[in-house]
Amino acid sequence: MPTEPPPFHAGEIAMQQAAGVRERLRELGPRVIRDHMPDQHREFFEQLPTLLVASVDDRQRPWASMLAGLPGFIGTPDAKHLRIDALPEPGDPLLAQLRPGGALGLLGIEPQTRRRNRVNGTLLAVDAHGFTLRVDQSFGNCPQYIQARSPQWVEAAKVPRAAQHEGPSLSAAAVALVANADTLFIASTAPGHGADVSHRGGKPGFVRVAQEGGLTVLTLPDFRGNFFFNTLGNIVAHPRAGLLFVDHDTGRVLQLTGHAAVVASGPEVEAFAGAQRLLRIHIEEGVWATRSLPLRWSAPQQAPQLAATGHW
Repeated sequence: MPTEPPPFHAGEIAMQQAAGVRERLRELGPRVIRDHMPDQHREFFEQLPTLLVASVDDRQRPWASMLAGLPGFIGTPDAKHLRIDALPEPGDPLLAQLRPGGALGLLGIEPQTRRRNRVNGTLLAVDAHGFTLRVDQSFGNCPQYIQARSPQWVEAAKVPRAAQHEGPSLSAAAVALVANADTLFIASTAPGHGADVSHRGGKPGFVRVAQEGGLTVLTLPDFRGNFFFNTLGNIVAHPRAGLLFVDHDTGRVLQLTGHAAVVASGPEVEAFAGAQRLLRIHIEEGVWATRSLPLRWSAPQQAPQLAATGHW
């Protein structure tokens, strides 16, 4: 009988080996990473008002996007397919990547309960109202490092549909959002292995912003997780990443993409309590959404795991 392809690629396996968990993941991975959604994941996606989406542009740069809709805008016709009745705004890099056959990574997250589930898949069809995705990988994530926030639906702001461009040296407004963030979403890809989007959380200011030669460089700690190393394994295989920051008070989002590298050890890692390694991203380009998401979020309740982590 033909053997099933392993759930991890070479970049992920290299990170697992470096962390000393490869043998455990060799057995665990095929059990928890499925080619379909279990019923509880289907029900979870269908109740969400937001969806994180990873895409990869024609220059092989990952981008993270956020779509929003009233609960029910995500449908699961069956365990192998997702239907999303929403489209990105003009200016969002995702819009140009909605082409049948393209790879997308999805993250459903419910911050008030700290639940999250992932789906990576292939785009099957696009129409005037949304798109349909075939599930290639489906798996759950632990609730660690998620700040508990409750979303509230509001009327969408009546402003022109446009986007503001950010260059490799971020504006003061973008720096302020990043430097004070306690949450971000990170998109990544590996050649031949689709796209992926994940969550990262920390104490406010857990992302360090620096200027090197007139370019903005972001550094964030990587805390202990599920040891799958989906994001870092992708970056080992393809050293680029996309970041998305949400202004929870206004509903605006900032999307960034750039060159990424894993800092496995050294004084910087040792100086940040809780960090097992660092992720460094040299910003190449960014987009501010002019029109806000129709959601606002309550003040956060910090994830309990962050009490043991440090600061810059």
